[in-house]
Amino acid sequence: MTQPRTSPAARTENTERSPDAQSVEEPDPTAAKGPGDTDARVRFSTRDTAPTPSLTDLRHHLTTHLDPPARTWLGHALDEAAAHPGLHGPISVWELRLAEAGRRCGPAYADAARVLILAAASADADALTRVYSQGTADERRAVLHALPHLVSGPDALPLVEDALRTNDTRLIGAALGPYAARYLTAHVWRHAVLKCLFTGVPVDDVADLPRRAAGDGELARMLGDYAAERTAAGRTVPEDLYRVLDLTESVTPASGTDHPHGKES
Repeated sequence: MTQPRTSPAARTENTERSPDAQSVEEPDPTAAKGPGDTDARVRFSTRDTAPTPSLTDLRHHLTTHLDPPARTWLGHALDEAAAHPGLHGPISVWELRLAEAGRRCGPAYADAARVLILAAASADADALTRVYSQGTADERRAVLHALPHLVSGPDALPLVEDALRTNDTRLIGAALGPYAARYLTAHVWRHAVLKCLFTGVPVDDVADLPRRAAGDGELARMLGDYAAERTAAGRTVPEDLYRVLDLTESVTPASGTDHPHGKES
């Protein structure tokens, strides 16, 4: 790679990170937080150093930090979902609770609450597809966060691929979690990494990035071409590009640890 390194490209307006984008941050534990508070944000981390929280972790976090009315509402919503799992008619009762979660729990906790409701309802790929197709952007993001917990095979990949076709940076970041790391083909995954660079989504949002990028010569070529195009146009090259490029030059993972679909182009 011969392109000179530059400062990170300026982020566009729509790349501002969501308050509920990525890890469980522990706030001041001295007081429970209500729906209006935003200092104890639940984030679904994709970084190697902060694994995606388990359902138990999410429940504990919300139980600890929601105020009593929100905590009571969530408990009832989870019990209701568990009592009436799956799809029922045009809309299931637990789907209504997904729509209420933002108002009841607050935006800092809504994603986690929705993931827990989906899990309590034993939502399978068909149910998740219905929620995703009919839901708001917030509900779609929760579905994407729920995939590694609820779907064990590639059946929900169309939802990931749909999110990656959007320009909603929060959806793109959610789509590139552990489920995508496990099941996306190399071709689609490479283009998703490039889309992060196009739209300003931090590559820290890409789950299992070091393993999937390691030794990927095709990804290195694509990154080099993109850097050359931006340099020729007099535009800055995102610093994240060089981070990923460095990963492609690392040692390829040992046999048996690579992505199941291989490194196809």
